[in-house]
Amino acid sequence: MISLLEIAGINNNKMSEVLYNIEKENIIDSLDSWIELREVRNELEHDYPEKLSVALQDLKYCIDNFHKIESYYINSVEFFEKYKI
Repeated sequence: MISLLEIAGINNNKMSEVLYNIEKENIIDSLDSWIELREVRNELEHDYPEKLSVALQDLKYCIDNFHKIESYYINSVEFFEKYKI
């Protein structure tokens, strides 16, 4: 099965290359922002903080950055529309 990244000519062998290219395509605004959001997501998903305040702080971060997460989704859909067969 051919992936959308392959259709768009984006090498998808290394995650670092994929992230570089999706930043170049303006799907994400910056690699640093993506990494930070991913780290917070991973903390919420996989870690169980002993202090409720840590979990609430991570949730607040996600809420405060919802506009960014939503823009990544919208940009991904627009990218898909540009290359869909």
